[in-house]
Amino acid sequence: MFGWILGGITAMLLLASLIARIPGHWWWLRACEFPRLQIGLGGAVCALASPLADPSQTPWIAAAGCAVLVVQLRYVLPWTPLWPAQVKAARGDRPDRCLSLLVANVLTPNRDSDALLAIIRDQDPDLILTLESDDWWGQRLDEGLGSGWPHAVRVPLDNLYGMHLYSRRPLIDPEVKWLIQDDIPSIHCGIELESGDRIRFHALHPRPPAPSESEESLWRDGELMLVAKLIHQDPVPTVVAGDLNDVAWSRSTRLFCRVSGMLDPRRGRGMFSTFHAQHALLRWPLDHVFASEHFTLGRMQRLPSFGSDHFPILTTLCYRPSRADEHENPTATREEHRDARDTVEEAREREQDD
Repeated sequence: MFGWILGGITAMLLLASLIARIPGHWWWLRACEFPRLQIGLGGAVCALASPLADPSQTPWIAAAGCAVLVVQLRYVLPWTPLWPAQVKAARGDRPDRCLSLLVANVLTPNRDSDALLAIIRDQDPDLILTLESDDWWGQRLDEGLGSGWPHAVRVPLDNLYGMHLYSRRPLIDPEVKWLIQDDIPSIHCGIELESGDRIRFHALHPRPPAPSESEESLWRDGELMLVAKLIHQDPVPTVVAGDLNDVAWSRSTRLFCRVSGMLDPRRGRGMFSTFHAQHALLRWPLDHVFASEHFTLGRMQRLPSFGSDHFPILTTLCYRPSRADEHENPTATREEHRDARDTVEEAREREQDD
């Protein structure tokens, strides 16, 4: 009986590994990309436990478990210290050219604003981006931050997609855009560093592919591809941040990086998994910060929980265009650029079913 149970579990893990490779936008396809680490570890456990099964079952359980582990490691290893760092570490960078950014999905029903404000005061970032922040959160942030972050863009919403951006540095021509869906905002602006240099910033929080939100990932992917195309067409120093409702190693996020040429500072350093804060065994990196080749990394740190289902994450990027040639930018093929364009067009043409 144990062998049949173990074999069934191994078969399901192998099936999930194969499903994740199928192109398409259905939520159940894309959901299999999220727990790659957990699926890989499950495959390893099954392989190790295979000698406890019937001798006739042991070989195929061991082989299938090892296959699951190898397939999943292929995707997650770049987000470990075993891989070369994609964004070079800062060294001797001028402080007036560095920008520290704190990203926090607050979870709208969470009302522990004091805990988040304590983290913000302790870390003292230049830029604060909150997601899922409604009117209540906006009022608490305004009161708690005071005049310390005088520049702000406020988009309070009750639909779990509100966002607030607070900055010590001047924001240049800030805009709130509804890129793909008319209830999903994004913030776009320039930021003037203390040095006087100017960079471009995009804050995103697309809708996730999930039964309660969207049966398909099309609209999330369309928003990511649209921003990627904009960056590709105007390759100025750029930072993209937010809860993308997508993991770092997914098909869509990797395509976003190739089309835009953006770099992931986690590659070669760690996953910095920010969700789910209350479930240690079910965590993956949903909150992202990407930078163009013009930046080096000062530090990246996952911060303590404050009652949300997401951990906040702090990233310090230093504007160092003279070191751009040290980076190997991801690049997209002509076919991938076409796929990105088609995804944007389909997402704009189709309406999501209620």
